[in-house]
Amino acid sequence: MAGKLKPLDIERETRPGKYPDGDGLYLVVASATSKNWNYRYWKDGKQRWLGLGSLRDVSLKDARLARDAARLRVKGDRSTPGVDIVQEKRAAREGAKAVESEVTLPTFEECAEAYIREHWSTWSKKHRDQWPSSLKRYAYLTIGKITIPEIRPSHIYELLRPIWVEKRETANRVRGRIETIIAKNVDVDDTDFRNPAQLTKQLREKLPRRPKRVVRHHPALPYAEAPQFMARLSLANGIAASMLRFLIFTACRTNEVVDARRSEVDRSSSTWKIPGERMKMNQDHVVPLSEPALAILDHVRDSSQRELIFPNSDGGVFSENAMLAVLDRLGYGNVTVHGFRSTFATWAEECTDYPDGVREAALAHKYKSETTAAYQRGQKLEKRRVLMNDWAQFLVGSNVIRLDETG
Repeated sequence: MAGKLKPLDIERETRPGKYPDGDGLYLVVASATSKNWNYRYWKDGKQRWLGLGSLRDVSLKDARLARDAARLRVKGDRSTPGVDIVQEKRAAREGAKAVESEVTLPTFEECAEAYIREHWSTWSKKHRDQWPSSLKRYAYLTIGKITIPEIRPSHIYELLRPIWVEKRETANRVRGRIETIIAKNVDVDDTDFRNPAQLTKQLREKLPRRPKRVVRHHPALPYAEAPQFMARLSLANGIAASMLRFLIFTACRTNEVVDARRSEVDRSSSTWKIPGERMKMNQDHVVPLSEPALAILDHVRDSSQRELIFPNSDGGVFSENAMLAVLDRLGYGNVTVHGFRSTFATWAEECTDYPDGVREAALAHKYKSETTAAYQRGQKLEKRRVLMNDWAQFLVGSNVIRLDETG
């Protein structure tokens, strides 16, 4: 079509394209069933396209009249300045959306509190302590009183910047928690949404540069000294000492043991199933229990029928420092509780022939290869059972010289 458009031509035209009628009016054809009128104009050096309606609803004559009216508004006259109609409509939509948000949408703080309430019953004590306190301390001051759609990456930058270098782990956790809460409260069908709390390249470049982290391994007891240490530990009194012995026999992490529940133990199969929310990889982990580990469970059982296996004097969960205090009392303040996992790993590697997969499964480590992870998903329970029995035998074998017998 060339020159002025004609009614018959525009009805027949099906080829995709933009067909001019003059003075900025175009028929935009996307397909045989999608034809729309648009007015093109320039304002402040920017090209704008103003939609005037579908060909089904607006005739050629009416489209020209709408174009003429739009031209007058854009150009203005002596008494009325010209306006950018597209920008005006965009501002009106955003204003309406802001009003709607103020009326109906909850604030970020309200969304966060709802999320915490929803997950409270499934969280460990550590999560229950850290989620509310970290958000209150680092997030609410900046974004607590605004709604989710109002949050911008600049808000996230503002609240992370003061702690990004000095409190690396805290900053990472706070950002992740904010991202989770925002994602929970957006429309699942909104494909254009980008979470402002995502650690995008743009945000990472704006945040202060972190110095390279020096990897510090948890000080571990040499495995050759472990049997003698266990002999000394067996003489120590108190629930915390029993908890430390159980941790060493199972090669588990501190938080997994301090919050251990009796309902997680299956005596018929001699296993302890740790739920995923307490595991580093967020997956259930089944631990085969050796005879010494089971004996500890029997030793700490009382008549109260409490769910916690290792309760403190108030019946609650021990601090994660309780076992460190036991080590200090025994004169082993130079090693850490977590270091006993390294003790186990080194013993298993240097003193046994168990494959890597069995040793890694015993430690509940994540496999770097997704293929390997899928293959190992069965957790190699029976093979690990033999490994853990060998570990227990190494720790309490008859060749151990008890310190109280050495004179």
